Amino acid sequence: MDVSFLGGPEPQRGVGVVAPFDFALDRELWRWVPDHISLHLTRTPFVPVEVGLDLARLVSEHETLGEAVRALGATEPEVLAYACASGSFVGGVAGERALCAAMRRAGELPAVTTSGALLQALSELGARRIALVTPYTQSVTESLEEYLAEAGVTVTGRAFLGLTRHIWRVPYRDVAEMAREASRAGAEALFISCTNLPTYDIIPQLEAELRIPVISANQVTMWAALARLGTRAVGPYQALLDPAARVWPPPELPGELPRERPKEQEGWT
Repeated sequence: MDVSFLGGPEPQRGVGVVAPFDFALDRELWRWVPDHISLHLTRTPFVPVEVGLDLARLVSEHETLGEAVRALGATEPEVLAYACASGSFVGGVAGERALCAAMRRAGELPAVTTSGALLQALSELGARRIALVTPYTQSVTESLEEYLAEAGVTVTGRAFLGLTRHIWRVPYRDVAEMAREASRAGAEALFISCTNLPTYDIIPQLEAELRIPVISANQVTMWAALARLGTRAVGPYQALLDPAARVWPPPELPGELPRERPKEQEGWT
């Protein structure tokens, strides 16, 4: 069969992604990416340190990031993304900006980080009071709260697991339980931190239940990187990706008959 008429695969645009050595959710990142975008991933060198503040500092050293960015250069990406929440918030707002600058110098390309993307997403959603869910220890969670406070964002409630390894194995039910616990205090949005924590499938369900925007580390990283390319992240109905998903019908009072749902809300609970 002659397939020469096909002309080859569709032209691709590249996103270069630097992740920590223990990152295990490559497939989750790809789920937010449209077909004409390719992700080129590389990892920081292994260090025998458990997840914590020390590891966050080690995997975000400028020299380490510079080497990773230069390795990605052969794939000719158009934008760089540092896919690590703790590594990008551990140095505060100034530290996050310095990380972006170091990546830009090494690759001569636009650069985003997970924590910088978080602030951009909160600005997009108009949220300044948020609930926080993390798999981290208390000290790492508090470091994230300090980063947010420095950026003018108030944490109204939080829940964390205290894990120092194997974060990617946390099931959705545990994430959902933490989300319910953290969001009881009247937050404007919920942030689920850590790029190694699975969140893709649970975001729309949590938004429907909690009636606030729900954003996660991997989601905001891909959203911000793709925006630099002038393209949009893809995914199931969710507030960050679709402005129509930012309006919820009012909750029904006990004893009331169910209200008729607007057409764009069909299928939501």
